[in-house]
Formats: sequence, structure tokens, C-alpha cells
Amino acid sequence: MEHMTNLFSFVGGLGMFLFGMNIMADGLQQSAGGKMKQLLGYLTNNRVLGVLVGALVTAIIQSSSATTVMVVGFVNAGILNLIQAVGVIMGANIGTTITAWLVSASEWGAFFKPETFAPLLLGIGAFILLFSKNKKSLTAANVLIGFGLLFIGLSGMSSAIKVYRDSPIFTEAFATLGGNPILGILTGAVVTAIIQSSSASVGILQTLALNGIVSWPAAIYITLGQNIGTCVTALLSSLGANRTAKRAAVIHFTFNMFGAILFGILATIGFHTFLSGMLTASVTSTGISIFHTIFNVTNTLLLFPFAGALVKLSELIIRGEDEELDEEEVILHHLDERILETPSFAVENAVKEVVRMGRIASENLKHAMDGLIIENPNESIIEEIIKKEAFINRIEKRLTEYLIKISNLSLTEAQIRTVNNLFYTVSDIERVGDHAENLAEFIQYRIDHKISFSESARNEFLIMCETVEKCYNDAIAARETEELAYIRNVVKLEDEVDTMEEELREKHIERLSSGKCMAEVGVVFLDAISNLERVADHAVNIAGYVKDEL
Repeated sequence: MEHMTNLFSFVGGLGMFLFGMNIMADGLQQSAGGKMKQLLGYLTNNRVLGVLVGALVTAIIQSSSATTVMVVGFVNAGILNLIQAVGVIMGANIGTTITAWLVSASEWGAFFKPETFAPLLLGIGAFILLFSKNKKSLTAANVLIGFGLLFIGLSGMSSAIKVYRDSPIFTEAFATLGGNPILGILTGAVVTAIIQSSSASVGILQTLALNGIVSWPAAIYITLGQNIGTCVTALLSSLGANRTAKRAAVIHFTFNMFGAILFGILATIGFHTFLSGMLTASVTSTGISIFHTIFNVTNTLLLFPFAGALVKLSELIIRGEDEELDEEEVILHHLDERILETPSFAVENAVKEVVRMGRIASENLKHAMDGLIIENPNESIIEEIIKKEAFINRIEKRLTEYLIKISNLSLTEAQIRTVNNLFYTVSDIERVGDHAENLAEFIQYRIDHKISFSESARNEFLIMCETVEKCYNDAIAARETEELAYIRNVVKLEDEVDTMEEELREKHIERLSSGKCMAEVGVVFLDAISNLERVADHAVNIAGYVKDEL
């Protein structure tokens, strides 16, 4: 019965450790907020920045597996190329050492012991959560509660194991793992692959080390295996991705495998020569943190200059070329669910795809306006516009589904506002597509009734088309850049369009009254300028959503 109680205590402690790490990661991500958005821009600059970004993101989300899965998603979406991905993957391995250092803090003196300050942090966080309504305070409370639960869980695991510190079973088991490098590495890899978290498996190992039952050789070999096991999550995630994304997962695996083999050989040689005194010595939790950090930093320094070689090796393992994707498939690839691992990046990715949808609608609108103005339009123009409008409708559906998934993530108040506004923006863009389709119907009417605009009507219509096009494109640019200059220009141009629509309506009615224009042409002209005015209204809506976020 005692063994069962200890097992339950260990499992409960592990659960609190993982839950605390998850809550703390959510809180840290919310605290980072806009800074995470800036990090996304740095990803595409160079490999050195990629390493730093990978380390920072992993330190924030407390999971190298999640970062690597996200990188696979970015590569699959075409946001990162393989060379850029290499840097982020290397950085993720460095960032994951932060959790190990947190766990080992309990060895740095009485104040750092979990039982000393973890309950206090948990209490402070709980009081803030209960009595504060401020969003930033609630985010800080999540970090404190997560931090407290992490250490209380660690303390629970340690207490459950403490009674077995003198048990020969543990001594013999770790002696066997330390004496057999392959078995030690395999054990670390399998455990990490099963629980899908190197941070958690390293934490378990450190908990055992806190009780003095882990030898140095066993700790090193198991830690090397843990770095291999953490690749399984990304490899599994890449199964449904394109070949390039699969190569990113393979690069992660080969990078960690190379380091494990190299350090495994060096450790084995060292333990049987000048480090023989460490064969039976117990490792500390801090010792594991030090080795874990040295391994990942050294491995990065060694392989960073050979990023190109890692990419070529991945191309030899995953052969062939990705199929050429049409425009719709490209957008579907960009809405990669792996990116949802990091809400800040997911929101920014959604913004990019909404902008892309907006530009597709802009192209269709221009196509429709040009078709209405030219002297002799043909039906191929109409077919193209209708086909593109159907495409825009499909994008709207997929983007809306993606935004719903994002809205269910842990978001900051600003991110929630952005996502809500993106819902409205997608709807406005789809309505612009509908107006382009309306213009296509007017083109068909012109063809069927063999009618054309007078020279003055065509010139007036052309000026209005140019103004509306500029107004709408500036609204999409405002969504992309969040610059006030674009927002102001959209408002100004929308006022001009309203005035223009009234003036052109009056002038055209005069032409109809004086017999200078046929009634059939008048119907087309008046309906067309009405649709253009509506497009400008949607443009000012889009710009208004952006202004709401500033």
C-alpha cells in the first residue's frame, strides 16, 4: 500500500509540474504579446537572429517540441525556408535548457527550495486572480500560479522518491544505464518520445538526481537520449506536411542525433580514462542543467556553420520536389494548424492571410472595373471574375474556421480584439468580391444588349474606379502595416467617393433627361457607381477595425 501511495504522489507531482509549466507558459506568452509579433519578423532575416528567436520563443513557451512543430508549420506554409529553419531549431534546443535551470534552483540554498517560496507565489497569484480585474495583473497571476505549481509538483515528486534513495533497485538500474551508453540513450529517447516533452523528462531525471540516486554516466547518456526523443513530436507532426516541412523535421533529428553520438563517444572515452572517478559519483540536479546547456550550446556552435550541409542531407533523406500549388492550395498551406502552438504567431499569420485575401479581391475588382470600361468586353472576362469570386468565398470559409481555432487559444486582450476585427474584415473583403461579381453581371448586360458608355460617362467612371481602387488598396495596406497614414487616406478617399457618386448620378440623370444617353446604359451606369460606393464603405470599415487596435 505504501508503494501505491508513493506512486500516486509521484504521478500527482508530475501532473502539477506539467500543469504548472503549461500555465506559466501561457502567462509568459500573454505577457510577451506584441514582442512575440516582432520576433516573427526577425525569423526571416538571418540565421543568427533565428537562433536567438528560437531560444527566446522556447524559453517563453517552455517547450522545444512545440517550437519545432511550429517551425515545421512555418516551413510548410512557406513563411520560412530550410536555412532559416535550421537557426530556429538550434535556438529551440538552447531555449529548452531554461526549464532545467528552474528545476535545479532548489539546490541553490534554502530560499530557493520549493517548499520555501512556491506556496507564497501560488497564494499571491490566487489572490490576484480572485480580486483583480486588470488583464495584465491576471496574466502575471497565471505566471505566478504556474511557477508555484511547477515547484510544488517537483517537491511532490521528490518526496515520493526520497524513500527509495537507498533502494538497490535504483542503484543497479542507473549503474546499468551508466555502464551501457546505448541503453542509457535509448531509455532517455523512449521516455521523452512517450511523454512528448524533453523538459518534463529532464525534470523527472533531475528529481531523481535531487535524491542522489543518479550517477554521472547515466545522467549524461539519458540526457543525450532525451534530446533525440524530443524530435519525435516534430517528426510525427511533419507526416501530413509537404516534403520541405518533412526536411525541417529531419534536420532537427539529424542535428540532435549528431550531437548525441559525438558527446556519447566523448563521454564514454572520458569516463574510462581521465574521468573514471565520476563513474560511480552521484550527479546533482544543477550538474544535469550544466551538462544539458553545454551540450546544446556546443552542438549549435559546432553545426551552425554547416547549416547548408544539414539542408542537403535532409534533401538526400527526403527526396523529390514539392508539387506546384495553385493559389488556393498555397493559402490552405499557410493556414497551418501547427502554427497554433504559439498564439501570437498564429494571430500574425492570420493577419497575413487576410491581407492576401484582400489583395485577391482587389485584383478581381480591378478586373471587373476594367471589363466594364473597355469598348468591347468579352465573356471570358466574366467567367474569370466569377471563378475568382468563388475562390474568395472558399478562402473566407477557411479563414473563418482558422480564426475560430485561434479565438479558442490563450490570447491577450489586444489579440482578442485583433481576431474579432479579422472576422469582420474577412466579411467585408468577401462583400467587395460580391460587388466585383455584380460588376461582372453589368458587363454581361452590356454584351447582351450591345450597349456602351458615352465618352464623358466613361471618363467619369474611370476616375471613380481609380479613386475606389486606391481607397480599397490603402485599407488593405492599413491592415498589413497598421500605419495611421493609410487609415487617414482611406477616410479621405471614401468621402471623395461619396461626393463623386452623388455628382455622377446627377450628371447621368441629366444626360438621360436630355436624351444624350440610352435608358439601358443609364441603369448599368447608376448601378455600377452605387456598387463602387459600397466598396469604398467596406474599405473604410476595414481601416476602422485597424484604428480600433491602435
